[in-house]
Amino acid sequence: MGDGILQGMSAPAHLTHLSVTELHALIAQQSSVIAGKDLALASKDQELHWRQTRIEQLTHELALHRRARFGVKAESLPLEQARLFDETLDADLAAMEAELEQLKPAAPLDTPAKQRPKRAPLPEALPRTEIHHEPDSTTCACGCQMTRIGEDVAEKLDYTPGVFTVERHIRGKWACKPCQRLTQAPVPAHVIDKGIPTAGLLSHVLIAKYADHLPLYRQEAIFARAGLAIPRSTLSQWVGQCGVALQPLVDALRAVMLDHPVLHADETPVALLEPGAGKTRRAYLWSYSIGAFESVKAVVYDFAESRAGKHAQAFLGAWRGTLVCDDYAGYKALIAQGVQEAGCMAHARRKFFELHSAHKSQIAAEALNYFGQLYEVERACASRAERPDARRQIRQEKARPIAEALHAWLRMQRQRVPNGSGTAAAIDYSLKRWAALTHYLTDAQVPIDNNWIENQIRPIALGRKNWLFAGSLRAGQRAATIMSLIQSAKLNGHDPYLYLKDVLTRLPTQPNSRIDELLPHRWQAQASA
Repeated sequence: MGDGILQGMSAPAHLTHLSVTELHALIAQQSSVIAGKDLALASKDQELHWRQTRIEQLTHELALHRRARFGVKAESLPLEQARLFDETLDADLAAMEAELEQLKPAAPLDTPAKQRPKRAPLPEALPRTEIHHEPDSTTCACGCQMTRIGEDVAEKLDYTPGVFTVERHIRGKWACKPCQRLTQAPVPAHVIDKGIPTAGLLSHVLIAKYADHLPLYRQEAIFARAGLAIPRSTLSQWVGQCGVALQPLVDALRAVMLDHPVLHADETPVALLEPGAGKTRRAYLWSYSIGAFESVKAVVYDFAESRAGKHAQAFLGAWRGTLVCDDYAGYKALIAQGVQEAGCMAHARRKFFELHSAHKSQIAAEALNYFGQLYEVERACASRAERPDARRQIRQEKARPIAEALHAWLRMQRQRVPNGSGTAAAIDYSLKRWAALTHYLTDAQVPIDNNWIENQIRPIALGRKNWLFAGSLRAGQRAATIMSLIQSAKLNGHDPYLYLKDVLTRLPTQPNSRIDELLPHRWQAQASA
């Protein structure tokens, strides 16, 4: 039937010499091409749909933030909290606008430039450093010598503690009169396009806010004493834009982390402001780091609205390795899905330490003696910088007999103490988690406790006294991003200010394929090269 239809159809002249079989093959080939184009079109439609959905989400969120920032507020906050809330909203607004700019397609060349408010000139009293940008060659492509006809000057505000200076970027204009050609050296790329801050000033603001925990309204006062009061709203916009720019680095750091077989995890509460209610509620900053014995040092923070285990599952994804953590139920779903649990001996010891501190318990004193012997073995391994195979052997020969004796002693003591007592609770914790607590004896890359990640949370716990709360979920996530880079830089022995300054300088021109070169554990080698 199909052949009859083909024979009855009038074919183009260049197809009349083809046989029916060849026509079928040609139709099949064209169908394959059409199917491929349909697939590519569907993929582009899917990407376009995602972009449009994301733009709508951001636009809606932006409108809510603008209403919260500039609208009438029924509730009133104390002055200190109001300042923190305002700077958070300003940073969120700048971050969302930066994300929208990234998602929107490039505007045609003939599109008129968006009108921006004219910026006030920087004070003439500030010292200035002139940086000249001239073409490598002033000989035109036609062979004529070009003539300098003028220059463009852009001023960038820089800051070293206590002193403002101005960088004057002078770009000479060179023209070839015979061929009417104008040449200028390219404009150096900056994280904040057409903004006044240098990478050094931005780095200082970020370090002061997220490492020294100085709110922006305090920084505004400090800058005023240095000769230029930068408004909090401006500082907030810089922070928001830097958070968006630095996010790909933290995404790459997380990918590196998930390539390692041993990770630490812990979480700490952080107050999250609810502007509509004028109150705060409890959110959590989750912390993840590569195993303490690994050569790569990195920590990534993840801010979430709750302590639910779904947040750990979302962060770790398909990763299946050994997770050093406490007995929190939020990790149990991961363990059920194939993640190996390693317990924290310090948590088990702490139960007996608190018991001994409160009641001078003899049982607690004996338990602390056993724990002390286990830690003495670990100190011996660390002092000799043992290799993994040597560490495993020492643990098997020296630590395992101590652990077995402790286990037998705990079981015996449990039969002697009444249910519901503090001693019973301390013993039950260790017995219930015994397999996880002693997993480190069989895996040389697993540490005896989770103190490594707890030490990375300590700076956040100290900072809470200054910044009081996270002003929004987005602000908490931005803080997690920047603090991840700062703390990872510290772990690798870098000055976080110098690290961020260099990263913010190079990031605008760094290809995405080479973003790993800017990660804290690789940055030093790249800088020396």
